[in-house]
Amino acid sequence: MVDKQKVLIVDDDNNIAELISLYFTKECFETKIVNDGESAVKEFGIFQPNLILLDLMLPGIDGYQVCREIRQKSQVPIIMLSAKGEVFDKVLGLELGADDYMEKPFDSKELIARAKAVLRRSQQVVKTEAPKNEVKKVEYKDLVINQTNYSVVYCGKPIDMPPKELELLYFIASSPNQVFTREQLLDNIWGYEYIGDTRTVDVHIKRLREKIKDNDAWRITTVWGIGYKFETMEK
Repeated sequence: MVDKQKVLIVDDDNNIAELISLYFTKECFETKIVNDGESAVKEFGIFQPNLILLDLMLPGIDGYQVCREIRQKSQVPIIMLSAKGEVFDKVLGLELGADDYMEKPFDSKELIARAKAVLRRSQQVVKTEAPKNEVKKVEYKDLVINQTNYSVVYCGKPIDMPPKELELLYFIASSPNQVFTREQLLDNIWGYEYIGDTRTVDVHIKRLREKIKDNDAWRITTVWGIGYKFETMEK
């Protein structure tokens, strides 16, 4: 018998949590409900979920802090749920390591579809993970991006980057001079079609440019009307 995939539902509104649990139970998931941030962090280690549905507005520690603490231990898929629909809130959630962000109220079918999508992606990552002796790293003048240990060294100094920023930089730098649309970058980095919010990519690129400055060997180039590329200058 195949074990059911487990979903940890974190929401201080128990009525909403119970409704979400019902949706996932019908889809043959095992669910667990907690109503505050501290319980979420504690239950994560006990329940060991395959997916976390995380409300942002929680008593005690909020959803952002819960995401931070879990990301220090695990790459389990996290979908943030919130009534906040501002781009800043979405980008902050994604930068902290969330895999998706849905605004309340949401459609139950879309929630299930997105949950299955992030689960598929996480399982594909496990299946295609590089062998232990293979390092996923690209190197340029004054820049080393290592996705195996999630580190970036720029001009000899380590640069602190959230996971999605580093993954975006690694992705474009791995295919120098190739132009990627914003939609392609969203699909490859976040693993789903982030409808109507391609500004998420723009914000991440802006923050990358603030941390690593272009030099005479390479630069992150905007291709107007299309997207971005990691451009290298051949000598």
